[in-house]
Amino acid sequence: MNKLTIDDLSPTGKRALVRVDFNVPLTESGEVEDDTRITASLPTLKKILESGGSAVVMSHLGRPKAKREEKYSLRPVAERLTALTSWPVRFVSDCIGSEVESAARSLKGGELLLIDNVRFYPGEEANDPDFAAQLARLGDYYVNDAFGSAHRAHASTHAVAGHFPGRAVAGYLMEKELSYLGQALAEPKRPFVAVIGGAKISTKIDVLKNLLGKVDRLLIGGAMTYTLIKARGGQIGKSLCEVEKLDVAREIMALPEASKILLPVDSTTALNVDATCETEHEGRRFTHYCWRFRPSDQIPDEEIGFDIGPDAVAEFTREIAQAGTVVWNGPVGMFERDLYATGTRAVAESLAMLTGKGGVTVVGGGDSVAALEKFGLANRMSHVSTGGGASLEFLEGRVLPGVAALTDR
Repeated sequence: MNKLTIDDLSPTGKRALVRVDFNVPLTESGEVEDDTRITASLPTLKKILESGGSAVVMSHLGRPKAKREEKYSLRPVAERLTALTSWPVRFVSDCIGSEVESAARSLKGGELLLIDNVRFYPGEEANDPDFAAQLARLGDYYVNDAFGSAHRAHASTHAVAGHFPGRAVAGYLMEKELSYLGQALAEPKRPFVAVIGGAKISTKIDVLKNLLGKVDRLLIGGAMTYTLIKARGGQIGKSLCEVEKLDVAREIMALPEASKILLPVDSTTALNVDATCETEHEGRRFTHYCWRFRPSDQIPDEEIGFDIGPDAVAEFTREIAQAGTVVWNGPVGMFERDLYATGTRAVAESLAMLTGKGGVTVVGGGDSVAALEKFGLANRMSHVSTGGGASLEFLEGRVLPGVAALTDR
């Protein structure tokens, strides 16, 4: 974490332009359904306001087509922010222009202005310098607390920072994300174990290659497993396989560090996702639940792997229990179905136990976080990242534009 933070500046009497990640889910009636990302930003905003400063807060929401779409307005977020705090929260239904600038200039210490969706303008995603300049007029210094958008070179996360030389800093959430993820990769408490899952290996190729040079053990689960197993000559039945990535999978398995990889020795398989099959008895046909535990490289032609099996669970949890640091990104099975949630639940519970014993556990990726929420274990991790795509690119070893734009310490 070599960037200046909000603690390096004095907010008193100044107006902060704060980029947050308020891209929250809304109900059909337009109310905030989950305010996790809002509450995650509160420590930074509290620091500014209680230090006698004011804040102009900006974010995106959803994917509007570079024009105003009311269903993507941040007005419901302003209402939830008001309900969560005792702060004077004002809202303006635009993000640039004379009305917005006037509202920003009129702010007093302790007041907050939430401007509307920056993606209502094409200049945001284009990282347009003119659009960034208009945003920059709203503050005296810039704070980026939106790690979830730090992998995007957009105007509000990248170009705008250039208008605040020496005054573009990280908020507390950004600092926490970079500290945990950065230390996990650069100076992990060993043994260092990574658990990588998910459906497609195509989204994790760079992660696997980067982590192999850093970890002591790399546990791979999820449907992406079967592309690797097929690349080794295994039989995977009808399990998901990215045929076009078999050559890449073979390259990965041929790397000198590939000995660190642990693939699931067995899988929970079924004929279909509902795990049903038909049998006949005394002339009558019956439909019932039907699944098997198979060696992962010996799955019959008609079956599909949906979860790691019991022997794999035992191996995975044993590796996690012996670790000093674990980074987890991606479920190891179709956890959304209780029938196939056993492996992912076991990983989550093992991480929770490791945290309790003093180990470092860092979880990123939307599906992994959703699994933790489902199992009620999110608060038992050392750190749960708010940035899905950003955390993934960080694990790939990429430079995040929104971080690179901040002032170096």
